[in-house]
Amino acid sequence: MRLITWNVNGIRAGMKKGFEEKLSQLQPDIMCLQETKAQDDQVMEALAPISGYHIYCNSAERKGYSGTAILSKTEPIKVEPDIQIAEHDTEGRVLQAEYEDFHLVNVYVPNSGGQLKRLDYRGEWDIAFAEYLKNLTLNKPVILTGDLNVAHQPIDLSRPDENYNKTAGYTQVEIDGFNRFLDIDLRDIYRERYPDKQEFTFWNQRFKARERNVGWRIDYFLISSSLVDSVEDVAILGDVMGSDHCPVLLKLK
Repeated sequence: MRLITWNVNGIRAGMKKGFEEKLSQLQPDIMCLQETKAQDDQVMEALAPISGYHIYCNSAERKGYSGTAILSKTEPIKVEPDIQIAEHDTEGRVLQAEYEDFHLVNVYVPNSGGQLKRLDYRGEWDIAFAEYLKNLTLNKPVILTGDLNVAHQPIDLSRPDENYNKTAGYTQVEIDGFNRFLDIDLRDIYRERYPDKQEFTFWNQRFKARERNVGWRIDYFLISSSLVDSVEDVAILGDVMGSDHCPVLLKLK
């Protein structure tokens, strides 16, 4: 089974940049998208040319903002949006699909924003989301994937010393939030497999950051320990263009 996560930075723009062709080339069994930036009907309209997938989406109340979607060749047992906490469920950030052997959680974690204006909210969100994940793990193993908007370790970004506690995505509050996921027995399978490898999944669109490879690893697959032996490989697909993020691939045996 091939699972791919990708922050597409707008699915309508992505379709114009060849998303359908890339999907055909990558051949995922499940594709998780973040930052669709469209309402549910607009997502479905944009993806209408794509065949062979069941398509599910969760959109923000605010138009053109946030949003998640799952494309799955196999129909899930059920699909549920959100974490069932009103204050956290207005931005279309979580979409969970239950399969026979696991819960798949597709997430677009809130960005703490310029001047860290949303950092307090981000801390609250991380606590609530970790509790949601913990409850899911009581039922089945979990595959958590998406844009977690945090570089967990210094190796996960180009300039850790310059950014620590100054820039959204690399504050101790956000790192602590990531650690909560690890505390409920979710494992960063890429970093376990490649402890010394520095690859990135996001590059600022300014300053030619991608050309210079000044980036961040903020897109992940975190999996329950019971699934680790089922992992064939995990790979960052840095050559795939079309967004300020690149896709990440998880291959299960």
